Amino acid sequence: MKFTKMQGIGNDYVFVDCFHERVANPSKIARAISDRHFGVGSDGLILICPSKKADARMRIFNADGSEAEMCGNGIRCVAKYIYEHRLAKAGSAVLMGNGTKYQASFKIETGAGILTVGLALRNKEVQRVCVNMGEPRFRPKEIPVKLAGERVIEHPIEAAGERLLMTCVSMGNPHAVFFCDDVAAVELETIGPEIENHNLFPKRTNVHFVEIENRDGFTMRTWERGSGVTLACGTGACACCVAAAITGRCNRASTAHLPGGQLQLNWATEDNCMYMTGPAVEVFEGEWFGG
Repeated sequence: MKFTKMQGIGNDYVFVDCFHERVANPSKIARAISDRHFGVGSDGLILICPSKKADARMRIFNADGSEAEMCGNGIRCVAKYIYEHRLAKAGSAVLMGNGTKYQASFKIETGAGILTVGLALRNKEVQRVCVNMGEPRFRPKEIPVKLAGERVIEHPIEAAGERLLMTCVSMGNPHAVFFCDDVAAVELETIGPEIENHNLFPKRTNVHFVEIENRDGFTMRTWERGSGVTLACGTGACACCVAAAITGRCNRASTAHLPGGQLQLNWATEDNCMYMTGPAVEVFEGEWFGG
């Protein structure tokens, strides 16, 4: 099986071109290939597949083999791969919600719906990708989280012997956001899995701790559902931006500072959609002979 290793600000995945390759058991392959000692090493496996509804379809499998609905850093890499490997004809230039015109565009089918991506090009190479991530969702049933009401904003939760205030957002997948004074001091390896698997979340959840820098930016760390500590989480950064805005901590347009780099975020007032902009990098190609 031929594969390509790619990363978006350190959130790394193994990508397989399923226009030309066949993956019979993606959950099993994801577990094996993601292992950083006995496999290629990654946060998971992403399949780039044909689609009857869009230019391509993206399927995401976490390092534990579970399938996720969406991956913000992954979809930027998928867009770069489709363009540079000519899997589909790029659409015309598009003006995204952050006010920037991108030279080319694609529509990509995901578990969170069909999303539009804009590509910034230089010498026929993709430098940056802007993704219309769609509207954030707040209703507990849509996240899902087993709580009453229309929104879950700074709701108390007990985890790892601590009482924390939790804000929940769905960006097509579930996120629990916690604001703190010192994000570096959070024992993420301890508290992350406990919150991920808390009985409030029937489909588990991604966990983020956020330290506000100013009205225009924040620093965050992530325990990603099914993968553990990751250097970045694109959907998570979007969720944190939304959570910071609705709690009055940040503006709707802000910069997320993650261990692997930065993402530019804009929760646009015009259409209520979240726009995420960041890089996508191809690291290497290889062949997998494992089972």
